[in-house]
Formats: sequence, C-alpha cells, structure tokens
Amino acid sequence: MLRGAASPGPIRREEDRGLNMSTETLTIATRHASTRYRSAGYWLATVPLVAELGLGGVWDIARLPFVRDLATHLGYPSYFLVLLGTWKVLGAAALIVPRRALLKEWAYAGAFFTYTGAIVSHLTTGYDLGEVRLLAVMTALTVLSWALRPPSRRTHRVAVPRKEP
Repeated sequence: MLRGAASPGPIRREEDRGLNMSTETLTIATRHASTRYRSAGYWLATVPLVAELGLGGVWDIARLPFVRDLATHLGYPSYFLVLLGTWKVLGAAALIVPRRALLKEWAYAGAFFTYTGAIVSHLTTGYDLGEVRLLAVMTALTVLSWALRPPSRRTHRVAVPRKEP
C-alpha cells in the first residue's frame, strides 16, 4: 500500500469478536411478533364482520318475516331491505377479495354508516333496544378491522406538494 493513500486504518481485534450483541435482532423479532398479532386481530375482527354483512344481507334481500317486522317497526319500507341487503352482500364480498383497496374503503364506510344508522334508528324509535349492544359491537369490529388492515388492503397516499405563500 502506498504511503499517503487513504487507508482504512488497522483493524482492531476487540471489535471483531464474531458476536453481534446489538438489539437489532430483538427489534426484528418484536416487529415480526407485532405483525402476527396485528394480522390475527385483523382477521378476528374481519371474519365476524363479513359474516354478519353477508348473512344479514341475504336475510334482508329475502325479507325474512322477523327482519321485515323489525324494519317496519323502525319505520322503513320493505323495499329498503332489498337495497340495503344488496349493498351488504356486495360490501362483504369487497372486504374478502384481494386487492381493490379503494373498494374496501367504501365497504368499510358503508358498514359503519349501516351500523351507526341502525343504532340511531333503534334509539330514536325506542324499539328493541337490546339490539343496540350488538350494533355497537359490530360498529367496533368495523373500525377495528379497518384500523388493523394490512398494507396490501390500504389505499396508497399520494404526496401533494405544498404551495408556498
């Protein structure tokens, strides 16, 4: 090696022990466990949500007697059940198909409006207030499923440049 050329310097033996005692491995393991718990939480919230949207939508479309009576007591016409049921079934399908993140956003919004609207309808009419707890749980599952969804099921944000004043 030429004198004057930049040399990396002598290798110190105390740095080269062959054991990496950093916390980087622990961080990766913790991140992996966190991802697993997040994924499990997502599916634990999403499966009952999709099941209720799908089954409830089919019941609405079929206008089963107890569903029709409930809608009538809440002040809704029976044709509303077919419209609502169709959207519920389509929303359930949107939540389980891969990709289509924007469609999933709309499905989550629709489920949230459906459940919160039903809560308000029950509270306003005072009819079958026992349903309010179940509707509150379904609302919470909707929000939880939305919040825990994996990156592949999220819309990508586009950075918009700020205008300088």
